[in-house]
Amino acid sequence: MLTLCFLILIIILIVIAVTKWKLHPFLTLLLASIVIGSISGLNTKAIIVNLTEGFGDTLQSIGIVIACGTVIGTYLERSGGARSMAAFVLNIVGEKRAALAMSITGFIVSIPVFCDSGFVILSALNKALSKKTGISLSILSIALATGLYTTHVFVPPTPGPLAAAATIGADIGLIILFGLIVAIPAAGAGLIWAQIYCKRFEISLENFSESKEPQAIEPKPALAFAPLLTPIILIALKSVADYPTAPFGAGYIFEIITFIGHPVLALLVGVFIAFWLRKKGSTQETHFDWVSTGLKNAGTIILITGAGGAFGSVLRATGLGDTIGHILSQWQVGIFLPFLIAAMLKSAQGSSTVAIITTAALIAPLLQPMNLTAPVAKTLVVLAIGAGSMTVSHLNDSYFWVVAQFSNMDTSTALRCHSVATFIQGVTGITTLALLSWIIL
Repeated sequence: MLTLCFLILIIILIVIAVTKWKLHPFLTLLLASIVIGSISGLNTKAIIVNLTEGFGDTLQSIGIVIACGTVIGTYLERSGGARSMAAFVLNIVGEKRAALAMSITGFIVSIPVFCDSGFVILSALNKALSKKTGISLSILSIALATGLYTTHVFVPPTPGPLAAAATIGADIGLIILFGLIVAIPAAGAGLIWAQIYCKRFEISLENFSESKEPQAIEPKPALAFAPLLTPIILIALKSVADYPTAPFGAGYIFEIITFIGHPVLALLVGVFIAFWLRKKGSTQETHFDWVSTGLKNAGTIILITGAGGAFGSVLRATGLGDTIGHILSQWQVGIFLPFLIAAMLKSAQGSSTVAIITTAALIAPLLQPMNLTAPVAKTLVVLAIGAGSMTVSHLNDSYFWVVAQFSNMDTSTALRCHSVATFIQGVTGITTLALLSWIIL
């Protein structure tokens, strides 16, 4: 119990440092690693070795992937590709099902694009659609926000699930497959909440007027979808090729698929496909700037991810995982444990990515005592962390304020619409995962 108290104390200190003292998560996780190592009796050399090796090992598998994914997202944002995808989906479902269209759009766009950026990009379309159809902006905004949020926490190549997969050692292809299975009912729950409850809130659009200027040339939908879907397909094919039944054999086809299906190569292919999204007449300097912007945005995420890996490495070296795993395994809560930890961290400090990274570091050494070491079990653990990391988005979450401000919502309305929606989504996600674990494990 003393060991468990140490870990709880460290988690509390992480939350306080990030929320109250405004210390950056990168520094917080590194300091937490040093403190937990010292308290547990590791010598200084062991602390440094595990700190640096944990940081390096994590980035070895995930750093390039995060960088490439962020560059793809930048190209979709700046080229108008995200809008092109939205218009394509809207044409399919029709204006009367505009809320469904925005939910689907958010669901797709947020796979490579951060949910807050995606919401900003699509907010003008949201308002124009509300004005044209007469559907309340509160409905469309929550439909879009929950659609974006769902794949942001469940489906790679967004950084959170990728970081958790690297820390826990889960197969990314399986996470994509099961992530989509879990994400669909979670997004559906958000959409239902938007249509049933949020329709009571009427939001004024008096200050919104559509631009009269000619619209910039946007890429065709097929081209806009290509850098997003291609890496997902390649990674999924690699997972299929690696199955024990060897569906692609063991020859050249297998070698090619497993090579280009590696997340690093797959995302790199996606980057080069994204180059075709440049607007007509763009200069080489603009091209360079777009890549640079994506890499700058990736820097913070990469550092936090590495620090999370360092924290997990030190934690494993202390042996705390075995002790805590023994205690918690007696609770027989299974995948509810990572969900509860992630939900606690998310609700306390606001960042889904930090909640995912930190929870993955805490859970990794507990997998064996909890009998969750099988590939599918690790996949469900990663997704349970994702479900917790969306429960709930409120005042301390930047995404909450993006949704509120770009939807003309006051704080009270945003809390009742957006925050409650994310709670319902998180509960729906963990419920779906519990059913899957009961069937599969």
